[in-house]
Amino acid sequence: MDGLARTRKVGGSLVVTIPKEIVKEEGLREGELVRIDVKRPVTSGFGIFKGAKPFSQKEEMKWHDV
Repeated sequence: MDGLARTRKVGGSLVVTIPKEIVKEEGLREGELVRIDVKRPVTSGFGIFKGAKPFSQKEEMKWHDV
C-alpha cells in the first residue's frame, strides 16, 4: 500500500510516521525492521515530457480540426 507522510525534524534527524492504516494493513509492530523506498510525489507536470519530440505540423493541424 502506498501512502504519503510528511517529514519532521527530531534532533538532527528527519522522522516519518507510518499512517495507522498502513500499520494495520501490514500488521506492523513496534521494533520491527522495515524497508522504506523514498520517492517524492509529482506536484506539477512541469518537465514531465522532457526529451519528448515536438509535434509535427501535420499532428498539430489534426488537433485543430477536432
